[in-house]
Amino acid sequence: MKAAVGDRIIVQGTRPGAARRDGEIVGLHHPDGSPPYDVRWSDDNRVTEYFPGPDARIHHFDHEHAADPPHPHLFAD
Repeated sequence: MKAAVGDRIIVQGTRPGAARRDGEIVGLHHPDGSPPYDVRWSDDNRVTEYFPGPDARIHHFDHEHAADPPHPHLFAD
């Protein structure tokens, strides 16, 4: 599992009644993007060090295009 700052992590609860949790990766401990990650959780805005398990997945933020301006033809009349 590899991540970058700005990616979202989603954790599905594996036990009945366990809540789904998500957050933004705000820090890395390894330059190659491997765990653990510092995650700001959306439910309480706390930042914790997180070691993902098999119930976690990463939604990668499109870092390459994040700074690109919108294409002008998308807004043409």
